[in-house]
Amino acid sequence: MKRLFLLITLCLCLSLVSTNVIAATPLQLVAAGPGNRIHGVDISKWQHPYDKPINFEKMAKVGVRFVMIKGSDSQAPSDLIAKKYLIADRTAAQAAGLYTGFYYFSYLPDTTVKAEIIADAKAQAQKVIWRLGEIGGYTEQDLPVALDLETNCVRKIASVCKKYASRSQVSLWAKTWLATVTEKTNRKPFIYSFPNFLQSAMSRSKELAQYPLWIAAYGKHPAEPANHPGMKSVGCYAHSWTKSDCTANYQIWQYTSCGKGSKYGVASSRIDLNVFGGSEENFYTLTKGVWQPDAVDLLPYNETTTATLISGASTLTTNDSASFVVDAVRPDGTPVVTGSVRFVAADSLVKAGVQDVIRSASGRWTLKISGLLAGTQVGFVEYFDESNTHASSVIPVMFEVTQGPIPTPKPSPTNKPAPKPVDACAGQIRN
Repeated sequence: MKRLFLLITLCLCLSLVSTNVIAATPLQLVAAGPGNRIHGVDISKWQHPYDKPINFEKMAKVGVRFVMIKGSDSQAPSDLIAKKYLIADRTAAQAAGLYTGFYYFSYLPDTTVKAEIIADAKAQAQKVIWRLGEIGGYTEQDLPVALDLETNCVRKIASVCKKYASRSQVSLWAKTWLATVTEKTNRKPFIYSFPNFLQSAMSRSKELAQYPLWIAAYGKHPAEPANHPGMKSVGCYAHSWTKSDCTANYQIWQYTSCGKGSKYGVASSRIDLNVFGGSEENFYTLTKGVWQPDAVDLLPYNETTTATLISGASTLTTNDSASFVVDAVRPDGTPVVTGSVRFVAADSLVKAGVQDVIRSASGRWTLKISGLLAGTQVGFVEYFDESNTHASSVIPVMFEVTQGPIPTPKPSPTNKPAPKPVDACAGQIRN
């Protein structure tokens, strides 16, 4: 009996020791960054070449104290990759004693209708709330999520932007997204961008200025007291966070994209480096408030979806593009949050053409199909979601394609010498 008691006691002690080893406690903040500031990095799939893990313990040893992780994306394929690394990297980084946050890379909808812009921003905010729910909500080792807003292109075809959102449209979308996430999580999100975008693509707003700014500005070293992010040699960048002395009222400054990867425990050659702009007290203030998800904040799985064809092709020639506008909604009638559309031919051997998809608004897509062969095209337009949040929904379609004039072949271009490689880190700090 005595031996059994000793054995049980020993097991309990080992259990407690094991728990203490596993439990993560944040490291003490140190001013190890340039200019004696709190140092941080931000990471994404690019810091995982060939799926290699990150050594966060090594990162912590060189003085890094916070890590911003790409955690979500407007586009479904990129979002799935971000989710994979967010879950693994957040756990490992916090176990190494680092503070973590994650950012959402956003694309705006191709619409000028105010109600549709607001609906899209709310839907994309819901996507972030669900992602935060998936990882168990905020802890006091988390910084707020960040809205990565750095493009106002809403219609890109063959890698060329054909349409941009206006300042008022970008600002309305951003205000709606930020307010929606704040209301749900009780923490104000960061907004990440660069000075020229903040000035040229957004309207100045006291409302926007209430959110903490994470600013990207390269070429100036934070170790120099006179250096500030986003200052012109002459004049000011005039945006919502510009102060009277032309400096930016920022919380985090991303000062280079050319940190030396191996120094910070990543397998990639480069990593983005950041400094925190305030005191330790300011930093801790951003980590206050613990939000835990309710059932409604958890991501649905294969939720029933209804797709509707708003407009579609009827008769066209082989030189034309077939065009379809498709809506997809959830059971409560609100737009789906993720997914895309495609045309699938009934006969798998029939060429389905070259397909371009433009997200006109949340839950609405314009699908254009070029390069179709002459004949009767039979198949269906499918709404699909690679994340399995929403279930697929199909719409049968049939349309005629007649043979158009055969265009004269263009002469082959003269071969040009290969361009010289460009140094992507020219003018940047290599720390």
